Amino acid sequence: MDPINKLTELFSEFPGIGPRQAKRFVYYLLRHNTGFLNELSENISDLKKAIGTCSICFQYFQKKNTQQTLCAICADNHRDQTELMIVSHDVDLEHIEKSGVYKGTYFVLGGVVPILAPKPEDRIRSRELLALIKSRAEKGLLKEIILAMNVTPEGENTEQYLEKILTTIATQHSIKISHLGRGISTGTEIEYSDKETLKNALQNRK
Repeated sequence: MDPINKLTELFSEFPGIGPRQAKRFVYYLLRHNTGFLNELSENISDLKKAIGTCSICFQYFQKKNTQQTLCAICADNHRDQTELMIVSHDVDLEHIEKSGVYKGTYFVLGGVVPILAPKPEDRIRSRELLALIKSRAEKGLLKEIILAMNVTPEGENTEQYLEKILTTIATQHSIKISHLGRGISTGTEIEYSDKETLKNALQNRK
């Protein structure tokens, strides 16, 4: 396979990118100078070395050293440990964090549960989530779990699955399970919601 088609194939694996758009990326790179291509290549090569996965919330973060295992949020003792917001992806966490409307802790599922998925537990970090909730619940730290999924069919299906697997432990430890309230309209993804919308959704959670 020639380099153009090979790169097109690789770019097509990106979320939301089809073959036609992928080929546009390739031709865009061909029009750029060598310096840009070298810088892009170096940054891609360094990505895995410079970025780690938090051992608690599983969000990606920039490591200051090779021993660092916690992101800045999980390492911050001033965060409200009684609240745990569950999001699908890192971009959702980043968007909520930038809005400044939430001061609790997070957990990143790393995906969603598609409707009729045969093994939903393999689609998200359900085992890691249960372990974290159990640990914090037994210490009496956790009072509320906030399900913050996109208002899409897959997002709603993910919330239903989470409620199913979390209800028992939540009931045992008197932990409230809440959903984002009105503010985010149907079909909307969290990363595209503005600060006021997120603020209203959090204040009106139920």
